[in-house]
Amino acid sequence: MGTTTSMTADAPRGLLIAGTGGGTGKSVVAVGLAAALVRRGMRVTPFKKGPDYIDAGWLQMAAAAPCYSLDPYLMDETALLANFSRHDDGEVVLVEGNRGLYDGVDAGGTYSSAELAILLGLPVLLVVNCTKSTRTVAAMVLGCKQLDPRVDIRGVVLNRVGTARHEALVREAVERYTAIPVVGAVPRLTDVFPQRHLGVTPCPEHDGAQEAVASLAEAAERYLDIEAIVGLMGAPSVAVAEPLQEVSPPPASPVRIGVIRDAAFQFYYPENLEALAAQGAELVEINAIGDPELPALDGLYIGGGFPETNARFLAANSSFRRSLRERAEAGLPIYAECGGLIYLGESIVLEGEEFPLVGVFPVRFGLEKKPQAHGYTVLVADNDNPFYPPGTEIKGHEFRYSRISAWSGASRDLALAVKRGVGFMGKRDGLVYKNVLALYTHVHAVGTPQWARALVARARQWREERTVR
Repeated sequence: MGTTTSMTADAPRGLLIAGTGGGTGKSVVAVGLAAALVRRGMRVTPFKKGPDYIDAGWLQMAAAAPCYSLDPYLMDETALLANFSRHDDGEVVLVEGNRGLYDGVDAGGTYSSAELAILLGLPVLLVVNCTKSTRTVAAMVLGCKQLDPRVDIRGVVLNRVGTARHEALVREAVERYTAIPVVGAVPRLTDVFPQRHLGVTPCPEHDGAQEAVASLAEAAERYLDIEAIVGLMGAPSVAVAEPLQEVSPPPASPVRIGVIRDAAFQFYYPENLEALAAQGAELVEINAIGDPELPALDGLYIGGGFPETNARFLAANSSFRRSLRERAEAGLPIYAECGGLIYLGESIVLEGEEFPLVGVFPVRFGLEKKPQAHGYTVLVADNDNPFYPPGTEIKGHEFRYSRISAWSGASRDLALAVKRGVGFMGKRDGLVYKNVLALYTHVHAVGTPQWARALVARARQWREERTVR
């Protein structure tokens, strides 16, 4: 709708992009807008209200910049604001919310996208699904405007509009009854993001990811009034009293921590990797599908992902699996989350076919059609493990379709009690073997700063012990 964009303020300006509910199309708008602004030569810093890896990956590709997480449940207010301030170095800040604007963990909307917008001092761009609705869309927007006057809704994007007459009716109703301008009307776009059992397919697994982002940028140029949207942006009002994290003095010889990052394992918060580096780690990227064996390491971090969709390839790389199992047996410190936990198991059965995995733990996994765990978790360390002292409370999140088909252990053998969530089994999580800890819960380094310190410290201790021997 526009062809030129300019911003003269020195401080970044931005918006929080929210929807009236999940599936309204806010990711289509957020990714398309970010890519369109980058095309115009603007530096965009994307954020995603967590927990989320997949949408964040698409935003990162669109903005050509890391997408950082803002999760008011996992992070306390000071840490969240520090994380935002540390990374808001673009001309434009785009924060994509999650679920509906006012949806939180309770009826009061605690930890909602609306609360995050208020905390950051950012105006809101509201995306509404107009399928089979006209004037009722105005009622939804008016309700969002009036529910909490502190939320500054400055613009509305109509998504999934049908005919030109449909768009005109909805646009007129929204602007007449709410006095909020409509700054975009997007038709029903098909096959924008390929879907899979956890929702949108991650961009590293989508062969046409770059083309999809380019298509969304073109859609944004065509269907959004980008000039008007930029004009609605506001400067965030964030004051930070404390530093984001303690940074260790650089050691004479950094510890080498491997990060398995490939099509099977891709769920890593940028902050987690930055936190390891800040504690004195040299990060070594590893491919469990293509590398013949583990390189020389002092520690290993295996994040989440989709080992189930890559099981055949992971199983075929027997030399890598063998080298990982041998390192675990030798005492290599290993921290594994969700997909990483599955990979360290004995096997996974998919549609009647069993695929061998690393075999550190005697667990056989299967896959269900419905989620087996989904949401925030709170864990407490109450058994021995390599990383968390007794009494440590950890906030995280879990989202899995996998299930435990067979396990020869007992729940008392698990290192962490689950106060909130499902965990591995029997309200417990955290399988331990020597210096390995594997759990279903994902952690965020900003909310759990002791995680990075512990992994680097254990890696350094292990290296020193081997040097002495």
